[in-house]
Amino acid sequence: MLLDLHHVQLAMPEGQEDVARAFYGGALGLPEVEKPAALQGRGGVWFETGALRLHLGVEAPFTPARKAHPAFRTGDLADAVRRLKAAGLVVRDGGALPGLVRVYVDDPFGNRIEILETR
Repeated sequence: MLLDLHHVQLAMPEGQEDVARAFYGGALGLPEVEKPAALQGRGGVWFETGALRLHLGVEAPFTPARKAHPAFRTGDLADAVRRLKAAGLVVRDGGALPGLVRVYVDDPFGNRIEILETR
């Protein structure tokens, strides 16, 4: 019935698109893509690279996702952690699980983000 995951959507507060761009585009290095014209008036911002698609949509009232979260895979977790810390972000150890190591960071809105490396 299901084929694959098309995208993940996270909520963000209204009017914070530039803050989202600085974190997701700057700190995480995700390229921004233009939203379809029919959705541009709703606010938010979209990022895509390869098969990874992340959409941020405006939600009012806004409440950050503290437990539910996307998990992004990297090929070099140590380098990702260095880059995140250099951007002034607090990186929390997520502990190792069989076949992976992981960390957590919060986006500027308080949404939990997991970054992991498979081993």
